[in-house]
Amino acid sequence: MSDLQEKKMLPSVVLETDRLRLRAFIEDDIDDVLATCSDPDLQKWIPIPAPDTPYTRKDAEEWCREVSPGMRTRGEGQQWAMTEADTGRLVGAIGLLRVSWAAMNGELGYWSSPWARNRGYMTEAVVAVSRWALDQGFRRVEIKAATGNAPSRSIPERTGYTFEGVERSAMPGHGGTRYDLAVYSLLPSDPRP
Repeated sequence: MSDLQEKKMLPSVVLETDRLRLRAFIEDDIDDVLATCSDPDLQKWIPIPAPDTPYTRKDAEEWCREVSPGMRTRGEGQQWAMTEADTGRLVGAIGLLRVSWAAMNGELGYWSSPWARNRGYMTEAVVAVSRWALDQGFRRVEIKAATGNAPSRSIPERTGYTFEGVERSAMPGHGGTRYDLAVYSLLPSDPRP
């Protein structure tokens, strides 16, 4: 059995790309997390903290202080704050979620801050985390995105993931809506992103 499977917890790491530093969330991120997660464009596709529930400062505080770090320590996955390497400002989040240790599978989830969209940051972060996950021994990494969310779907399409199909009515949204999710996957045998 591998060391990762015995521990059932991912190592705490900082990942760096040409323009980004992916690190743990900190207290200084709370204001930017609040501004991002309460943004109507993000809320349209990711109804956090829950459908028909407004995102509050308390939610941002809990995310930075408890939820994000707790995911790693409980063995559920890992969250990274995406920050600009030169300024340190938060530009988004990316996480390896829903880790199945027995199967060595995980799912990437992400969101971008309004001030950082359409700059290629998420593509850069997905490549970095995907490579890292495969290097950690993961056998399958998935990305799921609402079928109508073209910007989110373009990320796996640009980074070498394979489109597998659609999970119908898989995610609840605000106002009683439900979204179909496009499912993409990356395997160790696939070309690296």
